[in-house]
Amino acid sequence: MSAPYKTLRREASDEVVINKSRFIGYACPCQTEEEALAFLQRIRTKHKDATHNCYAYIIGRNAGIMRYSDDGEPGGTAGLPMMEVLKAQGVVNCCVVVTRYFGGVLLGAGGLVRAYTQGTVIALKAAQVVVMEPSQRYLCEVAYSLWDRVTHALKAMPVQLVGSEFTTAVGFTLLVREKDAEAMLSDLVRLTDGRFEYLLEDESYQAWDANE
Repeated sequence: MSAPYKTLRREASDEVVINKSRFIGYACPCQTEEEALAFLQRIRTKHKDATHNCYAYIIGRNAGIMRYSDDGEPGGTAGLPMMEVLKAQGVVNCCVVVTRYFGGVLLGAGGLVRAYTQGTVIALKAAQVVVMEPSQRYLCEVAYSLWDRVTHALKAMPVQLVGSEFTTAVGFTLLVREKDAEAMLSDLVRLTDGRFEYLLEDESYQAWDANE
């Protein structure tokens, strides 16, 4: 599989009021430019009475498509600062829209840049930046007598316990980064004195918190 990349976990929004102007930041993961444009249109429709709906989006793991718009704000004060935030955080396959309701106080060029930057930052924070990493899902099984030992060990491992089932033995599903799989499996085999059965179920990109 290819290298990891950063994107957003979910669609989310947040807002801030700056000198009486209301700025609402929306962020959404998008796999294609069509999805980004559809998200943009949805926000424009929702806020058709807003003063501006500025946006920036990056599509492609290699950031092959990058678009932004000031939507009537002075040139370079909205879309470009928003794009710079996306680039600085290294996220792709996402779209951010910052909606502004003018409050009657002019912010000036510098003030606008800071406001749209902040609107983008809070939107990304709400949507949560994640790392999409090549991952593997394993179907596992151990005897009941080993289950407590295994669960205790898993808490210290870079792995997600997806689910468990208690029948004649304990069956459970583990999700692990591809790069961590070999060490995790070796540790569990050693921990159980070889009484640990596992089967690779699938391989895919999965979202992991950036600090995990």
